[in-house]
Amino acid sequence: MSRAVRILIVAGAIVVVMAAAAVVRQASTSAHAQQPVATSGSGPSSASFDSSITQNAQRLIEEGRRIFRFDTFGDEAFWGDQLRLQQAIVGQKLGGVGPGLSPKMALSVGLKVDAEALPADLVAQIKAGKVDMDDPASTVALLKANAVVGVTAFLNTDGTARSVGIQCALCHSTVDDSFAPGIGRRLDGWPNRDLNVGEIVALAPTLKPFADLLGVDDAGVRKVLKSWGPGRYDAELVQDGKATGPQGRSAATVLPAAFGLAGVNLHTYSGWGSVTYWNAYVANTQMHGKGTFFDPRLNDKGQFPVAAKAGYANVRNKPDLITSKLAALHFYQLAIPAPTPPAGSFDAQAAQRGQAVFEGQAKCASCHVPPLFTEPGWAMHKPEEIGIDDFQAHRSPDKQYRTTPLRGLFTRQKGGFYHDGRFATLDAVLNHYDDHLKLKLTAEQKRDLIEYLKSL
Repeated sequence: MSRAVRILIVAGAIVVVMAAAAVVRQASTSAHAQQPVATSGSGPSSASFDSSITQNAQRLIEEGRRIFRFDTFGDEAFWGDQLRLQQAIVGQKLGGVGPGLSPKMALSVGLKVDAEALPADLVAQIKAGKVDMDDPASTVALLKANAVVGVTAFLNTDGTARSVGIQCALCHSTVDDSFAPGIGRRLDGWPNRDLNVGEIVALAPTLKPFADLLGVDDAGVRKVLKSWGPGRYDAELVQDGKATGPQGRSAATVLPAAFGLAGVNLHTYSGWGSVTYWNAYVANTQMHGKGTFFDPRLNDKGQFPVAAKAGYANVRNKPDLITSKLAALHFYQLAIPAPTPPAGSFDAQAAQRGQAVFEGQAKCASCHVPPLFTEPGWAMHKPEEIGIDDFQAHRSPDKQYRTTPLRGLFTRQKGGFYHDGRFATLDAVLNHYDDHLKLKLTAEQKRDLIEYLKSL
């Protein structure tokens, strides 16, 4: 066989092998397209990992809901063991002090009752008028049923309360009043603008922990707490010790919404940090739970003298009852949508015209960017940009104000708008901006714009 013939034979064999390999690759690719792609080695397929994501999301929502509604983070060591608040709730007849907190009084200071937690026999008794709403013992019955939103009583075997703790839901949930005023199904994330936090805390037999921290006497602490009023709370008091703002007004701010936060960076009126930052801040420094919290900005003795004294810049507790719960709590809050305004609560045609004003001449959308209705990114502004004083801004590390998201605005009408409720109505808000930004809006444009805001 000549050399040329041998070369031709080898070349032909190579062609055949390459063709076969191509057929195999094509078949393999076709079959591979029908099957989930393995992530690596013998690891899970993409389909099974998608399922893991869904299961994880559902788990976080369920855990987060439980934490939001029922977890005290160990704060009963403060509210119960140190302030002895449970003694004021049950009253002298039940082993406490004073007259006690009756259901009627509890509702009057804005506490809410979860109707779905009430035992059937208790529901029947309430409907039949057989529950004495003036008797603190009836409040104890509600606490035993774990029906008081945001409050947990730790009871002795004889039914008396040995301690009490609070949850996130105390301030950031309300009820739909479906059973009676103040009694109904939970509305998580809605700010409880009826809740008089200061009045409730002032019931405690002793406020020595606050008095020692703030450097004032017991009476001074009670005066400050009672100055807050319904729907207000001062989350910076134990950082800077400032009890009053401009013109002697209380330094407390109106309770913010905890819904519609998905995609929103900052949580509070003056920034501070992300939603999960604020959860850690509140759980450790406001609820007085047992956890870990780190923010070296609070070491600034000039701006935050009380925080520096208390060591709030670096909180370490063992065991840590907070940190492991922050992820689920955050996830649940992000899952809470902004509520839809009730049917008939706004003029739809006027709202449509108002949207054009919002996005046009009024310039609202330049900061309240739809559909988040806040600015994506760092949504902070200097006080002079929005035409108000700098008091509350200067109580925060960045000394600015956040662009507040607008969805679900109808839930925040009680108590006024802006961080301190200084504008009682939406009309007052628009007049402020019309004057400050020289917008020259007509009366009709303002009416339409208000209807649009009510529709969000």
